[in-house]
Amino acid sequence: MTRRRIIIVDDHPLFRAALRQTLAGGDATVSVEEAGDLNSLSQALDADRDCDLVLLDLNMPGVRGFSGLLLLRAQYPDIPVMIISAVEDATVIRRAFELGAAGYLHKSVGPTEIRRAIETVLSGEVFVPVGTTLGGEDDHTALMKRLSTLTPQQVRVLMMLSDGLMNKQIAYELNISEATVKAHVSAILQKLDVDSRTQAVIAASRIEEGQFEALFSPSGDKA
Repeated sequence: MTRRRIIIVDDHPLFRAALRQTLAGGDATVSVEEAGDLNSLSQALDADRDCDLVLLDLNMPGVRGFSGLLLLRAQYPDIPVMIISAVEDATVIRRAFELGAAGYLHKSVGPTEIRRAIETVLSGEVFVPVGTTLGGEDDHTALMKRLSTLTPQQVRVLMMLSDGLMNKQIAYELNISEATVKAHVSAILQKLDVDSRTQAVIAASRIEEGQFEALFSPSGDKA
C-alpha cells in the first residue's frame, strides 16, 4: 500500500488541524504533517525529501505575496505545491499558476471539494477552482515566467532589494559576502531582462500582485 505524504503550511493551528482531519481522517494511505512557516517546512523536507504534495497558504509571517511559492518551486522543484487561500481574486489565482502552482483551493470550500482537489493534483493533473477562467497570456505573464527561473537565494536577494537593503546589509542578513550578493544581483537583472536594481524592484512588486491586504475582509480574515 503506497503511503502519500502531504504537508500543510499555514500559520493558523486550528485551520491546519481541521484540514489535517479532513485529509487523513480514516485514510491509512495518507500521512499529513503540519508546518507553521516556511522554515519549519524546509526542515521537514531537508530531513525527508519524499513528499507528494505541499499545501501552502499565501499570506504568512515572513512571506510576501508569492515569494513563498517562488522559494518552494525553486528549492524543491519536484514537489507539487497547491495554494490553499481565502483569496479568491482571479488575478491572484492566475499568477499562482504562472509561477508553478499545481492547484489553487479556496478555504471556503467543503471537505468533499478539498478531497477532490487533492486527488486531482496527486494524480498528476492541475486543479483550477470551479468557476475560474485562467484566460490567455497578458503583459505580466512573461515576467512571471522569468521570476520563476530565480534560485531560492536569488528570490531572497530580490525581496531584500525591494525592502531597500544595500548589498552590505543583504550580505549580513544572508551570511554571505558582498561579492556573492553582487553576483546574485547581476544574475537577477539578467534573468528578469532588466538593466537596473530599480527595475528589478519594480519586477519584485509583481510578486505581491493582487494586493492581498486589500482583499481581506473587514473582519481581518487572512489569505
